[in-house]
Amino acid sequence: MQTLSVMAPIEVSGHRVGAVGTPDDLRTIAVTAGRPARTPDAPLNTPIVAASSFIAGGPMDYARDDSPTVRAFEDALGALEGGTATAFSSGMAAANAALDLVPMAGIVVVPEDPYAGTGVRLGELADIGRIARRQVDISDTAAVIAACAGADLLWLETPTNPLLVQAELAACIAGAHAAGCRVLVDNTFATPILQRPLAQGADLVLHSVTKAIGGHSDLLMGVVVAADADLATAIHSRRVSLGAVPSAFDAFLALRGLRTLAIRVERAQENARHVVERLREHPKATAVRYPGWGTIASFEAVGDEASAERVCNATRIWTYATSLGGVESLLERRRRHPHENPLVPATLIRLSFGIEAAADLWADLAAALDAD
Repeated sequence: MQTLSVMAPIEVSGHRVGAVGTPDDLRTIAVTAGRPARTPDAPLNTPIVAASSFIAGGPMDYARDDSPTVRAFEDALGALEGGTATAFSSGMAAANAALDLVPMAGIVVVPEDPYAGTGVRLGELADIGRIARRQVDISDTAAVIAACAGADLLWLETPTNPLLVQAELAACIAGAHAAGCRVLVDNTFATPILQRPLAQGADLVLHSVTKAIGGHSDLLMGVVVAADADLATAIHSRRVSLGAVPSAFDAFLALRGLRTLAIRVERAQENARHVVERLREHPKATAVRYPGWGTIASFEAVGDEASAERVCNATRIWTYATSLGGVESLLERRRRHPHENPLVPATLIRLSFGIEAAADLWADLAAALDAD
């Protein structure tokens, strides 16, 4: 992975896209996709259409099926990921829609350290016999492929949340498909700016739009992007049947956030690299985790849980709060949540980098570490 350059083509998880200004440049797509037709006096942006029903005779009928503002967002994100997007009212609603496609008692291969909400839901479904769960270290490609034998779905996060374990995405996808197993990739951390799983053969991509895509910590939304029309239809049917429909207002906010995704990711990634380099040398930080790219890092505070809590509460620029991907930098001791994976150390602090000045972020974090 490389930092986005102002002039150079972007290298996106092995997929080269065009030079700046060409139609296939992701920065251009993020700004131009999902716009209204260019007719005189048309708005530049699809407006908030606050309607639940539409006059018969056109492609829209009822807002659970389709609506103008939601469709504009879906078109834009689908263009970025290279598939057909269906938006949901939250990331977990989107995740549950994807899991709903697994047959009764079907086998789902999952990371041993997934996002906590995903882990809780998978555990619930396994407990009632709805699915069978196979947990695997996703950094062990051979183990991932072996676990896909007889499985129905390989569920990947790369990197994982918050231990930042990485998978060899293309190899895992190819191995799963050879075993007849569908592949979903949670791409929330990387975003399509840094990683495009469908281009590497994945069947489905999941996002918590709440995070980097929305980018301003002011909405709840999720999305599933499908590689082919049949899967897209199946996912859309889950939204219709389950009713987890995003509002037009949230879709408007998400699309507005998407417009600046590329430059926000670029700036936040620069901040992450700057701070992580210094964090690795600080005596009060250990086990610094950062894959070398992206906007999320984590480390373990030296001491006990109370030490980690003091660090989180001592910052003045970083905010102690859950979630990630916003313009503001957040930090959080993840094990404060009772449902967090026990593999996550009690003193682990997750860092979500925003777009502030890198020197200010480091000075603030260093002061909090030194104060403990």
